[in-house]
Formats: sequence, C-alpha cells, structure tokens
Amino acid sequence: MEDLVNRAFWATRPVLVTGATGLLGTAIVRMLHDAGAVVVALVRDWVPQSELVRSGLLERVRVIRGDICDQALLERVMGEYEIDTVLHLAAQTIVAIANRNPVATLEVNIRGTWCVLEAARRSPTVKQIVLASSDKAYGAQAQLPYSEGTPLEGRHPYDVSKSAADLIAQMYATSFGSPVCITRCGNFYGPGDLNWNRIVPGTLRSAIRGERPVIRSDGKFVRDYIFVDDGAAAYLTTAEKLAADRSLAGEAFNFSNETPVTVLALVDQILAVAGRTDLVPEVRNEASHEIREQFLDATKAKTRLGWSAKFSLAEGLARTHAWYRDFLAKASS
Repeated sequence: MEDLVNRAFWATRPVLVTGATGLLGTAIVRMLHDAGAVVVALVRDWVPQSELVRSGLLERVRVIRGDICDQALLERVMGEYEIDTVLHLAAQTIVAIANRNPVATLEVNIRGTWCVLEAARRSPTVKQIVLASSDKAYGAQAQLPYSEGTPLEGRHPYDVSKSAADLIAQMYATSFGSPVCITRCGNFYGPGDLNWNRIVPGTLRSAIRGERPVIRSDGKFVRDYIFVDDGAAAYLTTAEKLAADRSLAGEAFNFSNETPVTVLALVDQILAVAGRTDLVPEVRNEASHEIREQFLDATKAKTRLGWSAKFSLAEGLARTHAWYRDFLAKASS
C-alpha cells in the first residue's frame, strides 16, 4: 500500500487533533506521529481500552485533558503550542444516543464547533482547519448519490447537529475568512472501534464469539462504509491542499469509496470474512429516526484534492477482522 501521508508537509508541524481517542482520531494521530508532526491531542475521557491508549501512542504525543466546549482552554492550547493545523473530530457520533439524549449531542457537536472555530480565529498561528461534518448533514434526499451541492437538511438530532456545525464552519469561512474546509464522509470502520452498537464491530464481535449478530434496522438501509485509514488520509490531504490554496476555504468535500451496500449485505460480508456464514443475523427492525438510503459522490475530492479510497470493502474488512480477533482473544485471556 502506498504511503497515505505527505511526510515532508507534516514533519515538525504543530497539529491539534480534537476527538483524538476515537476511531478516526486514533488513525490520524498515528499517521501524524509517524510523519514526524508535533501532535497535540485533546482528550476528554480516559478510556483504557481505546487503541490510542493500548498501543502506547498517547504517551508519545502531547495530551491536553479537557472539554471541546471550553473555548478558553482551546485558545490557550492553540497559543501555547503555536498550532498550525487544527483537525476537529470531537463529537458525539452515535445516532441512537443522539435520539435518546439530544441536548448533550447538540451541545458537543454544535457548541463544540463554534468554540474551536472562534478559538482558531483568535489564534494567529492557525493556518488550516479541517472540520468533520458527515453525510448525515444532508438529511434524507430523493436524489442519490449526494453531491456537495445537495442541501443540508438534517431533521433528526444527530443529523441536525451536523447540518448546523457544517453551516457554522461555512459562516466562519465566509464572514471571517477562517481557513476551514469541511469533510463529509460515510460510515467509518476499522481497527480500534469499541462502539459495539455500530454494525461492523458489533457483528465482528458476535462472529468471533459464535453468536448471532444483531441488526437493529430491517437490514435494508443503504450506506457508504469507508476504511478508517482512507478517512484519515482524506483529512490530512484536505489540510495539505488548503495550505497550498487558500481559495479552498469554506469548501466541503465528500469522501467515499463509492460502493454503497445494504446492512444485510454488509453483515453477510463480515460473516464470510470471519468464516461464520453459519450464523443467521437477528433482524430486530427497531431503528427509528434514521435515513434509509444515503451514499456519496466523491468526484469533487478526486478532482480537486487528488484523493481516492485505497482500500476496498473486502480488504478493509479483512484487516478489521484480524484486529478484533486478536483484541478479543487478549481480552478474554
């Protein structure tokens, strides 16, 4: 696999990563550290099982303990560490949790966004900001796949939080000249995701344990699934291109492997990779306030940024299965 990072760009560059202990954050911190960047990781909760902690990587970067909604803290960190690039990933990312607890999700995903952007606006060293929106920011749309020109029309708690954060980023770029680009990605999966209610880690854990996997929906929902290393490369590539071309500020980019799949088909692939095709999924049909069909057109990212997905779904699932097999074996020993 070719190198996904421009090492010459990132070497010695001070980078603030919010949401560093999450699935995507861990992959980004790993890539940045390997490239020689000066990584400053914002961490709210200490999660010993997280891959960032388990791998020892967190001990090799600068760690700030704090909340994304603490604007004063963010300003201090950006100033004291002379941050050049901000990669804002911190968010409450689980749709079901957003439905049960909307206020906390809106607080983190919306207020957290303006706190980061306002702190960056007040910090003269910050030259690039890449902000995580989501394909969910588009809401439910009749025309598929979604392009960047599709309106942002979230209607349910998580979707609205991402629509609002996306628009706030565009506001900062347009009104204040903030050097921010917006990423809209499909569903991430890969090694290190401990949110077991997500379909990929949950199904892999069930398969490895010899249990029937659970599908909360009717199994017919259609989504993009993007391997986490492709997602991390998307963020770093966006920052690199923004550094070279400030006219990209305020632009949004879809990132996808452009291989939409139903939940049932994905579960079948996971069971095949795990060698457990004998297991029959339990389809509960309990999902609510979720978009039925959603997938992205990544043409703009390919043409404007030169990015493309390097991992097929089959290869990504094989790598992910290998990690969970080892992780769960160690956890049970």
